[in-house]
Amino acid sequence: MNKIIRVDPENPKIDAIREAADVVRKGGVIVYPTDTVYGLGADALKPEAVLKIFKIKGRPLDQPLPVAVSGLEMAERLAFVEDGSRKLMEAFWPGALTVVLEKKPIVPSMVVGRGVNVGLRMPNHIVPLMIIHMSGTPLISTSANKHGRPSPLEALEAVRQIGGEVDLVLDCGRARGQPSTIIDLTKTPPLMIRSGPVTKKMIEEIVGRVEG
Repeated sequence: MNKIIRVDPENPKIDAIREAADVVRKGGVIVYPTDTVYGLGADALKPEAVLKIFKIKGRPLDQPLPVAVSGLEMAERLAFVEDGSRKLMEAFWPGALTVVLEKKPIVPSMVVGRGVNVGLRMPNHIVPLMIIHMSGTPLISTSANKHGRPSPLEALEAVRQIGGEVDLVLDCGRARGQPSTIIDLTKTPPLMIRSGPVTKKMIEEIVGRVEG
């Protein structure tokens, strides 16, 4: 049975955050809230923890997983950040924008579906940001659902889909519900992979023409 902790999204108790961070550090898996949907998280730098995410979701191993970071500094540890990428991060982070960049060797190939690019996002939600800071590691930030099923807006919805397969669930009430925009900045011009709250027009005002 899942351990579920109710957390105030505006003023989370430090003990709950510390427990979640401890699970992450030990290679476990958590369900946590973001500013979009509920996420399924683990230490993005531990291949064995990342593999648990794939198994829980039933996700094919060749499909990359997005990663949540605490900000630009952590992003630069994980990927090659050019001027255009940096400007987008400064404009829209924290927020609902995932940027796809060329990864650095520190990111396990399993995270990126054995590819070379990684999707990074800084969520606009205090809970995941506190977990990242306290654990000292980036988090896998895929939606907490079985592969192909709807992204959960509530913690209990995530539990219904994934059963007792995670170590801890943080319940912060209903999420806002719109997945992040995804922009591939390894392409010239950049390619819009998924539309979301950050619109194509908003991105083009910063980096110029965008395809997709």
